[in-house]
Amino acid sequence: MWRFIHTGSRSPAENMAIDEAILTAHQEGLVPPTVRFYGWNPGTLSIGYFQQADKEIDFEALRGYGLGFVRRATGGRAVLHDQELTYSIVVSEHYPGIPASVAEAYRVLSMGLLFGFRKLGLAAKMTGLDEEAPPQAESSLQRAALSAACFDAPSKYELVVEGRKIAGSAQMRAKGVILQHGSILLELDTDKLFAVLRFADPEAKARMQRVFGRKAAAINACLRQKGGQPATMEMLENAFRAGFEEGLGAELAASELTAYELALAERLAREKYAADSWNLRR
Repeated sequence: MWRFIHTGSRSPAENMAIDEAILTAHQEGLVPPTVRFYGWNPGTLSIGYFQQADKEIDFEALRGYGLGFVRRATGGRAVLHDQELTYSIVVSEHYPGIPASVAEAYRVLSMGLLFGFRKLGLAAKMTGLDEEAPPQAESSLQRAALSAACFDAPSKYELVVEGRKIAGSAQMRAKGVILQHGSILLELDTDKLFAVLRFADPEAKARMQRVFGRKAAAINACLRQKGGQPATMEMLENAFRAGFEEGLGAELAASELTAYELALAERLAREKYAADSWNLRR
């Protein structure tokens, strides 16, 4: 049995701390594999573990927009978490059907995204899969064979619509457990994103923003392009919860964070993810 938790909109530090707390609790055998949905209050710019905050982020612009800031424990590039549904998956590396390879595990865990986009009526594809034979969900994981900014270009097993990247995810492994989390964009404010990133000069910034605009997309822009009605956040939550159940071949039982997870998350938020020693460390 998998667990499903929706923690609502939280602060940047809380969101990253909760993901780590779930990872630790699962590693200690206290909770089952977990899919979590969440939002951000305030809207937040997150950066990857290896990014250099002082060189890549315009903190004055960040404050001007009233955005939060946090460093993720996962890699990848900067992501603007604003009008989006964010998901995380926590599962043991040794769970039946999870490949040892990072890329192949990413493929298996991202199948829920593929099915979620399709449930919204979008012709989503996963790069690297045989486009002549669209992937089908297995009944369970046991049978699964299965830039400056994160959305700058799709890589292997990324989700695309009409060749444009429509979801950004990152993965890490710690204590024998996989954490994969990512953004499902309802809308994408490219101007705001590029306003808070640093570039060598205005020309480079404008050039990169044009390229980004051609390579990245959000759900409602894709729906409008095909003459459809824009989706709501409730529609996203329903579609992707069902998508993850189909992709994982498992029922997601509604649950809540345990007292252990809440206490650990509170400490991690205060001591780690809200601290300059973590967020500005590179």
